[in-house]
Amino acid sequence: MIDHISIGVRDLEKGKAFYAAALAPLGYAVMMEFPGVVGLGEKGKPDFWLGAGEGVFRQHVAFLAADRKTVDAFYEAAIRAGGKDNGPPGLRPMYHPNYYGAFVLDPDGNNIEAVCHTP
Repeated sequence: MIDHISIGVRDLEKGKAFYAAALAPLGYAVMMEFPGVVGLGEKGKPDFWLGAGEGVFRQHVAFLAADRKTVDAFYEAAIRAGGKDNGPPGLRPMYHPNYYGAFVLDPDGNNIEAVCHTP
C-alpha cells in the first residue's frame, strides 16, 4: 500500500495555492510545511507532498510497512538490489513520534521509502 507520494513544483507558493484549492472538494488541506516542502492530506496526516526544485526533482514514493522489522528488511533488500542509502532505518520524530522509515535511491535517483507509523 502506498503511504504517501511527493511531486516537484517550480513555485512552491503557487503549487500550494493550486493544490489546496483543487483538492479541497476531496477533503484535502495543507497539513504540514517545512522549508521547501508542503504536505496536504485528509484524516490526520499528509499523504500528498509538494517539493520545490529547479530542473529535475526526485520523485518520492513511500510504501506502508506493517512493522519496523519490515522497514529494516525493505532497506536491506533495496541496498542489496543496487539502491543507494538515502537515510537508514530509524525514527523521524520531526514528522511524528512513531514515524519509523528508511529511504533508498533507486537506479534513477528516485527516493523510495518504507514507513511504519506504529510504535
